[in-house]
Amino acid sequence: MAETLLGFDFGTYRIGVAIGNTLTGSARALAIVASEPTADRWAAIAALVSEWQPQRLVVGRPRHFDGDALAVTARCERFARQLAGRLGLPVALVDESYSSAEARTTAGRGRPVDAEAAAVILRQYLSSR
Repeated sequence: MAETLLGFDFGTYRIGVAIGNTLTGSARALAIVASEPTADRWAAIAALVSEWQPQRLVVGRPRHFDGDALAVTARCERFARQLAGRLGLPVALVDESYSSAEARTTAGRGRPVDAEAAAVILRQYLSSR
């Protein structure tokens, strides 16, 4: 059964959001949501979930190249738990290594890469299934 997915590239300033589909295996950049203020962040995410009706959410988990956690890893994992709790949807965590670097080549010079990085994360999830 095909699922619609929303992917997230969590950051302390911005959160990139992408939309994807398990049937086509495709993902594309969708939006950038400000991380703060928190109430606005959750309202924007809830609006995207309401509009796109995903069956699953995917969050990129940042790690060092050797697999150790970064300073932001715990905050990202907390964000993933909050997504599950607030929205009642299953959430998958995916290694996001190199997602921002890959997104920079796609997004173009000087443009924010957050949403494109979320699309890269979602494509990684889809290709690993």
